[in-house]
Amino acid sequence: MRFSLALATLPVALVAAVPTGKRCTGTISSLNDVAAAQKCTTININAFTVPAGKTFAISALDGTTVNMLGDVKFGVANWAGPLFSITGNNLSMETATLLTAKDLHTGMGKAETEIKMSGTYSNVKVLNSPAHVYSVSNPAKLVMSKLTIDNSAGDKPNSKSGGKAAGHNTDGFDVSTTDLTIEDSTVYNQDDCIAINKGSNIIFQRNTALNIQILNNKVVNNDQALRIKTKADASNASVTNVVFNGNTATGIKKYGVIVDQSYPSTLGTPGNKVAMSGISFGTNNIAVTSDAQRVAVDCGAGCTGSWDWSGLKVTGGKAGKVYNYKNIKAGSY
Repeated sequence: MRFSLALATLPVALVAAVPTGKRCTGTISSLNDVAAAQKCTTININAFTVPAGKTFAISALDGTTVNMLGDVKFGVANWAGPLFSITGNNLSMETATLLTAKDLHTGMGKAETEIKMSGTYSNVKVLNSPAHVYSVSNPAKLVMSKLTIDNSAGDKPNSKSGGKAAGHNTDGFDVSTTDLTIEDSTVYNQDDCIAINKGSNIIFQRNTALNIQILNNKVVNNDQALRIKTKADASNASVTNVVFNGNTATGIKKYGVIVDQSYPSTLGTPGNKVAMSGISFGTNNIAVTSDAQRVAVDCGAGCTGSWDWSGLKVTGGKAGKVYNYKNIKAGSY
């Protein structure tokens, strides 16, 4: 999608309990103001435009409050990114909107927004991201809640997409971390809702790969609703105790549920050196389009144990072309 990002903001607060820096207020009205402003424990961000190919990066002191008072727009460029980055400890960021223009079609090398903070991050809306939305690598416990990712415009072609849907590679969350909760959120995109590369103590709820919960999320018009994928050539890795419950999805175009150990292929020859166990589905309701596969499972030798999918209901579409793990207590699909 060829989009130029903007942080169209309602007041944003980044707060920590015990300020450690200078008790002053810094104001950011351009990138030139960032270095001085982030020395203060209160930062006010006014509306301004970030030049194309530049990152708006805030490295906040512990205890800083950041108030976003206007829309921050980003110039258009094909580059690695990110567009926005926030770093700090015990922060609380809330009530912001990240907006993008509909004419951008770029493959960014990084997620557009890098979250390297602990604390809370809530009530943020991202509209029309050019690539992956969030890359999360929090240094300590972080709760991300009441977030909205709306890439619905990417379902349609634009002037740069050659007649095809403009959105691609628009993962909602790419996660490599520990002690992370993502909850009460809505993701409307064209790729993964959440991609967990590594980590532990991760909860994805009302919206971890050890003890992961994906709970109460709504997925609309995506290629797949719920997916677990592991690299075919990976080794010394495991995916254990993943729980899906209370999730709903509609308009799914390719796969309702897909578990695939052949990445980067799709339903190709699976690898055998990633252990996978304890994959369970409580009540999950998914509706797929007529050409989509309801459920596909492509396991290698690493899949073990009994998987309870009795609460999974997938309607529409057709049966999966691959379903090769036999120890699944199936639901309705």
